[in-house]
Amino acid sequence: MQVQHHEKNITLVLGGTGKTGRRIAERLKQKGKVVRIGSRSAVPAFDWNNEKTWQAAIDGVSNIYISYTPDLAMPGAGDAISALVQQARNAGAKRLILLSGRGEDEAQACEAIVQNSGLDWTIVRASWFNQNFSEGAFIDMVSNGAITLPAGDTLEPFIDADDIADVAVAALTEDGHAGQVYEVTGPRLMTFADIAKALSQATGREINYTNVPHDDFIEGIRQSGAPQDVVWMLDYLFATVLDGRNAHVAYGVVKAIGRPAKDFADYARDAAASGCWEAA
Repeated sequence: MQVQHHEKNITLVLGGTGKTGRRIAERLKQKGKVVRIGSRSAVPAFDWNNEKTWQAAIDGVSNIYISYTPDLAMPGAGDAISALVQQARNAGAKRLILLSGRGEDEAQACEAIVQNSGLDWTIVRASWFNQNFSEGAFIDMVSNGAITLPAGDTLEPFIDADDIADVAVAALTEDGHAGQVYEVTGPRLMTFADIAKALSQATGREINYTNVPHDDFIEGIRQSGAPQDVVWMLDYLFATVLDGRNAHVAYGVVKAIGRPAKDFADYARDAAASGCWEAA
């Protein structure tokens, strides 16, 4: 049976099972949009490490949300983004939304590839997610009441994944976002000690932050059996990105969707209510 894809206005959400992609896919479906999930577990499967899988995922889509795993700073990311953009253009895609990294030169190089694609593009530039503490690498630390990270007292404006999703969905479904770079952060700067305090207040129990030497932390992650790309990512984030370069608030959320970004304290309260940090 011949299926006419293009009439459906399909949106491909890469990383569609991840922190931002899952939220974006849910919102698009609620709006009645046709969504194709791009992940290794989806059908058709999409695997960043296997370019042969891309064509079936891209075929017939109009819009693509690009979330590269583990990070655009990873060696080889630029080549992958170039190849993806080429395939998207050949397949007749119209609009690309790239999740990029704040303060990452390599990520900005990937942004340029998307910006020079000849397609409509929007960049959503983010860094540390609130959800790292409830859905990511640090959830067990919060559950155990001890956040031990090599973060010093660096300030960072943590961004909520729900805000990233709302911005991306606006860019995917509305006019007026093409050619925009939305640098998205939370509304205030916080240290990891501030984070621990906010989490303590939200959970009603003591959660402490202890600064640890970088190399010891990375070695501990490695010995815990974490996947190689997770080890690389945490090493990169703490050694490079968390050096104060992003210690300023940006207003991409307001600019894109006209409301302020979610505060960490509100996130922490909502996450605590969900039961995600309760001991198993």
